[in-house]
Amino acid sequence: MKTGRIIRSLSGYYDIQLSDGDIERARARGEFRKSKQKPLVGDFVDFESQNNEGFIWAIHQRENSLVRPLVANIDLAVIVTAVKEPDFASNLLDRQLVALEAANVTPLIYFSKVDLLNESEIKHLHQIAVDYQSIGYNVILSDEKNVLKTLEFSLQKKVSVFMGQTGAGKSTLLNHLSPRLGLETGEVSKALSRGKHTTRQVTLIQINEALIADTPGFSSYEVFDFPVEDLDDYFPEFVEKRPGCRFRGCLHLNEPKCAIKEAVAVGTILTSRYNSYKAFYELIKAQKPKYKTDN
Repeated sequence: MKTGRIIRSLSGYYDIQLSDGDIERARARGEFRKSKQKPLVGDFVDFESQNNEGFIWAIHQRENSLVRPLVANIDLAVIVTAVKEPDFASNLLDRQLVALEAANVTPLIYFSKVDLLNESEIKHLHQIAVDYQSIGYNVILSDEKNVLKTLEFSLQKKVSVFMGQTGAGKSTLLNHLSPRLGLETGEVSKALSRGKHTTRQVTLIQINEALIADTPGFSSYEVFDFPVEDLDDYFPEFVEKRPGCRFRGCLHLNEPKCAIKEAVAVGTILTSRYNSYKAFYELIKAQKPKYKTDN
């Protein structure tokens, strides 16, 4: 029996990297399907394989996992966020941040396409960057000096996932990090404001001392899979201020003497973040229950 990390999933087969760097291929045993388990890229597994024919026998316990992209045991998630073509959307960025907070994955915000902004737009973006840094998030702008070295340092010795809106430039950024990868990139259709889905499979790619997952882009985000009462747990600035709320279990909507609403009023919590919170609250409340089937 061998142990390794799944680095690629394709058509029912899994490429598994051993500690010595060798890669072997195996399939998942039928028992996983019966127990509704599925190996994910990033999983550590016990398997047997000979001449690339074999089976995965056990999946180790996961530190964390994401649904979109479908990856496990992530140290860092780089949210590649376009500031132009498509235009910056704070609601979408906040959705991704909340999803990562809920999954216990550390985010890094990378603002791409900064070179397309004019002087006043750049000034506004710098304020947005400061605002998110004040919450506690690490932020990198694509026009920073030595930006690739800064990003490489953040990725070093970590398993990272690159995620973000379609057309934000994930594959382009990975090409800059390591030109040998030759990842396919797609032009953004200005008419539809959508990019082509050019990344066809989830793969962990070795770049220097980092393992990076390049995954399909998306222009919307999955529904949130947690109770609405937990939502404020995933806004770090809310967690800091909410002990000042008058009522325990305050939802920060219509309750009197709410520390969150007071912080928004005086500007210590961003109005855009509070608006995202309210929008997500309504979204979760409106979600239909998920019913699992045997299919």
